[in-house]
Amino acid sequence: MVAMARFAALLLLPVLIESVVSISFFLPVNSRKCLREEIHKDVLVTGEYEISEQANTKTNLKITDSSSHTLYSKEDATKGKFAFTTEDYDMFEVCFESKSPMGTGRVPDQLVNLDMKHGVEAKNYEEIAKVEKLKPLEVELRRLEDLSESIVNDFAYMKKREEEMRDTNESTNTRVLYFSVFSMCCLIGLATWQVFYLRRFFKAKKLIE
Repeated sequence: MVAMARFAALLLLPVLIESVVSISFFLPVNSRKCLREEIHKDVLVTGEYEISEQANTKTNLKITDSSSHTLYSKEDATKGKFAFTTEDYDMFEVCFESKSPMGTGRVPDQLVNLDMKHGVEAKNYEEIAKVEKLKPLEVELRRLEDLSESIVNDFAYMKKREEEMRDTNESTNTRVLYFSVFSMCCLIGLATWQVFYLRRFFKAKKLIE
């Protein structure tokens, strides 16, 4: 039974990797860098960050959604953790902003390490096991159950998006068809008017009978 649970975990490993974001980058002084990620509704997001310290330099961290609602904010951030639960499917932005009176080029860049987890990977199953007094196999099965539910939700969302895109394409094709028919009618009407106009013009000039 344990071997089967481990085998299932290996099969679902690619999905777990997509739920973890680990990145390191250099942040120049008096600059701002942001990371964006789309996350589903009702998903737990946790993160841990560490910023190298520089003299006379203050780094602010701010996490917002697409509506500019602040989910987490920390001034003069150096090291810490954050956590929040998404209320809707949205694009979330994690921004680091460095400020220093010394000016660009006079202070070395800061090294930023950021680890973000969401969904199944964000849950603390060790704590859940202690609270609910679960055995190791039960914890692993709970983890696989949550992961399976996450995958089902992802597929349901993809199906919904596909239906929305199909409806949009059908609506667009219908509008293009109507516009093409309207344009053709206008061209036919214009050509007919030109024929009668030129006929009257040539008759007036007595070039034709």
